[in-house]
Amino acid sequence: MARKRKELPILEGVEIIDVAAEGNSLARVNDMVVFVPYGAPGDIADVKLDKKKKSYAEGHIVNLIKQSEIRQEPKCEHFGTCGGCRWQHLPYEFQLKCKQQQVNDALVRIAKVEIPEITPILGSKNIWEYRNKMEYTFSNKCWLTYEQMRSGEEFPDRDAAGFHISGAFDKVLDIKKCHLQDDLGNQLRLFIKQYGKDNSYSFYDLRAQQGLLRTLMIRIASTGEIMAVVVFGENDETKIKSLLEAVKDKFPQITSLLYVVNLKVNDTISDQNIITYSGKDFIEEEMEGLRFRVGPKSFYQTNSLQAYELYKVARNFAELTGNELVYDLYTGTGTIANFVARQASKVIGIEYVPEAIEDAKINSNINNIDNTLFYAGDMKDVLTDAFIAEHGRPDVMIVDPPRAGMHDDVVKVILNASPRRIVYVSCNPATQARDLALLDVKYKVEAIQPVDMFPHTHHVENVVKLTLRD
Repeated sequence: MARKRKELPILEGVEIIDVAAEGNSLARVNDMVVFVPYGAPGDIADVKLDKKKKSYAEGHIVNLIKQSEIRQEPKCEHFGTCGGCRWQHLPYEFQLKCKQQQVNDALVRIAKVEIPEITPILGSKNIWEYRNKMEYTFSNKCWLTYEQMRSGEEFPDRDAAGFHISGAFDKVLDIKKCHLQDDLGNQLRLFIKQYGKDNSYSFYDLRAQQGLLRTLMIRIASTGEIMAVVVFGENDETKIKSLLEAVKDKFPQITSLLYVVNLKVNDTISDQNIITYSGKDFIEEEMEGLRFRVGPKSFYQTNSLQAYELYKVARNFAELTGNELVYDLYTGTGTIANFVARQASKVIGIEYVPEAIEDAKINSNINNIDNTLFYAGDMKDVLTDAFIAEHGRPDVMIVDPPRAGMHDDVVKVILNASPRRIVYVSCNPATQARDLALLDVKYKVEAIQPVDMFPHTHHVENVVKLTLRD
């Protein structure tokens, strides 16, 4: 028989004093640090502990005694349940201040290298409806809030179209309205949901792994082009065609209507056959007259306008004169590579995903760029001393690795290659700081520019310019 877990206490009159990692807030009770979601510095609250360790605890607010002076009303009705946009209750200027501090703390505490003054963070012009890509899940068992469960009501209609609850793969919150993408995304999602209900379509059962309506991806480009990818969990050709025809009639502005029949366990479609129902099999983004094709499997920065600002920073840090050989590591679909190619002699891009490299080549071709080369493969396997001997020692390296940062072997090859400048673009200042410490033996940090790509979240991009020591 399992031991009954000891009930943890409610801490009364706790003052929230700061923001913390993962979008949480922070309090100190005696010698214990308490992490609390959805708190604001200056709040006084009763906090119910959910987890307690020797040096820290985690809890949630059960009674807000006094609101912080900076706390504001969240725009979204799903705030606090959805798990996304955890900083909606904080003014945007304060969010930027926190992100600036996050970058500073990472570089000072983790990198422990000499750094110049950090340039003020570039805020996003649009703080709502800024995302060009959203992904939703259909489920036959929507998440019930604590209030709903305590009400004693019956909820026979559990069909949902929304987001996964953090930490629960089989729980989906039904979303009425999301403010992160143009409202067309809400209209399309709700239309498909209602059409499914009106026509007795089964919604996906995430535990039993069966059901017709499974997931939906919506991409809305800065050019106005729109892609919708409807993913089905069963191969019912009649119902699939009926739904897609209804979507096509209701939303004629969709330029790329695609679908997938995904019968495997996980939701990823990178290994699936994607079928074009109407329109093109791609949409296009635009920057400075350059066109970038974005397919259903392509990676593209999800904040189009702010991506342009990010890439301009990277290009400025590269200090290109037209004579440089540039290596673009983790090039993705070649967006940065093609963006800087007109100011360089030659750009070589390397990326793990073969489909992304094909997109990168297409993007060079459609923009009449002939001074790029792209290679697919694991970075530590492709970027070797032999590769550099064959293609030339780079004058500039631009690196934009995933959240985990760079592999040690990649850092070693970069140090051996000794480019004059490195431009390090990161979506995770902590792993960036770790890598800067490794590069410090040969490079000094010359400039630092944080960029906010994701308002109302704790995520921040950071660009660092490094130069070879004399």
